[in-house]
Amino acid sequence: MIDFPAEPYRIKTVESIRLNSRDDRERIIKGARFNVFKIPAADIYIDFLTDSGTSAMSDNQWAGLLTGDESYAGCKNYFHFEETIRDITGFKHIIPVHQGRAGEHIFYSSILKPGDKVPSNTHFDTTRANIEYLGAEAVDLLIDEGKRPDCIHPFKGNMNLEKLEAFVEANRAKVPVATITVTNNTGGGQPASLENIKKTSEILHAHGIPFIIDACRYAENSYFIKMREPGQGKHSVKEIAREMFSYSDGCIMSAKKDGLANIGGFIGLNRDDWHEMVTNKMTLVEGFRTYGGLAGRDLEAIARGMVEALDEEYLAHRTGQVKSFGEILKEIGIPIIEPTGGHAVFVDVLSFLPDMPRELLSGWALTVALYREGGIRAVEIGTVMFGKYGKDGKMIFPPIEYVRLAVPRRVYTESHLKYVAGVFKRITANKKMVRGLRITYEPKFLRHFAAEFEEV
Repeated sequence: MIDFPAEPYRIKTVESIRLNSRDDRERIIKGARFNVFKIPAADIYIDFLTDSGTSAMSDNQWAGLLTGDESYAGCKNYFHFEETIRDITGFKHIIPVHQGRAGEHIFYSSILKPGDKVPSNTHFDTTRANIEYLGAEAVDLLIDEGKRPDCIHPFKGNMNLEKLEAFVEANRAKVPVATITVTNNTGGGQPASLENIKKTSEILHAHGIPFIIDACRYAENSYFIKMREPGQGKHSVKEIAREMFSYSDGCIMSAKKDGLANIGGFIGLNRDDWHEMVTNKMTLVEGFRTYGGLAGRDLEAIARGMVEALDEEYLAHRTGQVKSFGEILKEIGIPIIEPTGGHAVFVDVLSFLPDMPRELLSGWALTVALYREGGIRAVEIGTVMFGKYGKDGKMIFPPIEYVRLAVPRRVYTESHLKYVAGVFKRITANKKMVRGLRITYEPKFLRHFAAEFEEV
């Protein structure tokens, strides 16, 4: 018996998937230089690379595509988009962008300069890269519990308030903005509590520092608040979300997550001066103010998806499915970040492969093994994604080494999850399937997207 609610929907359109032979998978992974990002999607059986843009849209969203007004300026779908998002977030200015990292680039390039510092609970890859590209520093101030995979804590995405206070006092002149990621993707999709977000806001505003929310998975975070935070169970997820946003000066959101859309995002702001800076730059690089690089039909799909993502029956199933997947993996001995977060199960590779030297890129090696043995695509969140080189040219390893199994929304069934568990079970029985790697090519930024490897 499943221990989470049955799907609150019926399936009426299906897409065929095919499992290539092991020999074919061997050829494909070698041809991709052992980088799963370079494998054609048609050659993937179960795709857990990301939950970004991979959701199944509803009949309501598909119907909305037919109402797309493709006027260059002021299309009717923009006004529905603006009204819907303003109702959820409360922000004065709602600015569409084609995806979250575009919003990050436009926003941060408008306000940061070299030497600036941006504190957060944990920056994810594109946020960190956009900040570092500008010569600024992305600083992570996560609570200690959030750094321990086996620690049970309801809000492992919380900001460390004591460290934040000390940091801004020591660096005030270099901190033009601060942010918090909800849920905290890098740390396992873990939520931040409403109380912690409120206190983070109070600390920052007391020092005159604006506060921005990275809101990609705001609905999942709000649902965890409702389920886990004392006194919040009586409030709707939408009410919790609105209060959460009220503590900030704005947000950046990829609507490819909790917007249930395949493309798009937005910047929400209260400050008029920021709005002017952002829209001036956006017109240069993204498009006119009312479409931001999106078609009118995309704006409509996002507007409808933002509402659907707040449905509490949907959220109960969504978080329950991920939790159940984690329990299945735990039963066969796979160490994971606990408790499971909202969008993915994170495998703790340092515990799973304790004898593999980190120089052999154990997290990345596990993603290769998952494809080779089962046609599964996952993503490493560890040395390749976040490792740095020291002045001596040697790798400085990050404190984490995870493999993220990001579950697309409304896409896979329990049978798919059990298949993945079966592949893990085979790898657990013979860990020699996981072969060490070394990097043969890497770009300067966002190395994991384009790097190439060879097996050692």
